[in-house]
Amino acid sequence: MTLNIILLGPPGAGKGTQAKRLEDEHGMVQLSTGDMLRAAVKAGTPTGLAAKAVMDAGGLVSDEIVSGLIGERLDELGAGVSVIFDGYPRTAAQAASLDTILDQRGRGLDHVIELVVDEDALVDRITGRFTCASCGEGYHDRYKLPKVDNLCDVCGGSEFKRRPDDNEETVRTRMAEYRAKTAPILPIYEERGIVTRVDGMAAIDVVNDAIETLLATAPAP
Repeated sequence: MTLNIILLGPPGAGKGTQAKRLEDEHGMVQLSTGDMLRAAVKAGTPTGLAAKAVMDAGGLVSDEIVSGLIGERLDELGAGVSVIFDGYPRTAAQAASLDTILDQRGRGLDHVIELVVDEDALVDRITGRFTCASCGEGYHDRYKLPKVDNLCDVCGGSEFKRRPDDNEETVRTRMAEYRAKTAPILPIYEERGIVTRVDGMAAIDVVNDAIETLLATAPAP
């Protein structure tokens, strides 16, 4: 059965981790509008060229261009591939566009999954994380320190790095932006009975199990 789902959640909620598991376990494809935009520009597709012209002029890429990207990607994948929409839709207009895009390709939206987080706990989760500069293995000041001080468990590297935007002010700003962006679209999908909220602060396996249980059930009519 082909599935089309929207995965919602603020930065740090674990969307990327869960999307990767769904890709690995079910052959689903994560459609991130940011990634698709960069790929289309690099490949020089018609939509990519249009987006590049807008960006080069300092403008914002329109909903029409983003919709074109999604349509192009779905056509590339074919009708039998299940997809995860990440970062789209963010507005009521985009939600309407997505309905049209899916309908034109004989697809329907099956589930909207929101990873719900506690803001203070999310701040703690994000501001404490750091990675090995050599291999990228992830660590955390509180939850996952290297077994040997200052040595990576995986490659033995001794240099670590933190993202400069992993600070409390930035995280809280992201949370506010997320709430502002998702507020208009959640009621649309709630009326259809396809919204499910999952505790994004739970352990990765617990979150994955909840999503797996949901996807194993019949989609809402």
